[in-house]
Amino acid sequence: MSNTIQHALIMAAGRGNRMRPLTNILPKAMAPFNEDTLIGNSLAMLSKCVRYVHVTVGHKKAMLSEYLMHKGVNSIFNTEGHGNAWWLSNTLIKYLDEPLLVLTTDNVTEIDIEFLGSEYSQLGNPPCMLVPVKPIAGIKGDFIDHENGIVKSIQRQMPKDIYCSGIQVLNPLNMQKYTDGKDDFNSIWSGLIKFGKLTTSEIYPKIWFSIDTLENLAKAQEHKD
Repeated sequence: MSNTIQHALIMAAGRGNRMRPLTNILPKAMAPFNEDTLIGNSLAMLSKCVRYVHVTVGHKKAMLSEYLMHKGVNSIFNTEGHGNAWWLSNTLIKYLDEPLLVLTTDNVTEIDIEFLGSEYSQLGNPPCMLVPVKPIAGIKGDFIDHENGIVKSIQRQMPKDIYCSGIQVLNPLNMQKYTDGKDDFNSIWSGLIKFGKLTTSEIYPKIWFSIDTLENLAKAQEHKD
């Protein structure tokens, strides 16, 4: 099993309801950003160091799929009508026995992917490693309670020093032991927490924004400019 991160998957199937009326016309992933699109920004980052890129589509999937084919992604999975982790047990990805970097389409971030792969290896190649961020004013998130890197709970009620970024590194084949028919990450994470198998990295992204609203999009663009 390779410890180098050669595969990445971007989850881009959501409807982006909080970004209406823009997402009545475009899929959220194709929202204009930095003279490209949200997902185009992520693809540009990944192209520098990841060999294979996979994307899930759902809302306005035909439009997004055509765009992605011109961008040269390796796989496109239609997950419309399913949970955000359905692809993990219902596509060929489930047979992948090496690290997979998972991003959401609303991540605007810069990650040292090589360093992230090294930390994942040092942690013993766990089923799943969350990549956290420090809480940012104006961006809601799920707080991570952990002890020595082992996640104890993920919740919004009690503030902690880190919360979920939407970025994770996981081993799809290893994860099959814990999915148990679940098709959303909150449920899968709960199962991993029960067995002490959900970890968190000590590496934080250099830059990170979560784009949930048009206001978030404008603020992230101002930061880029």
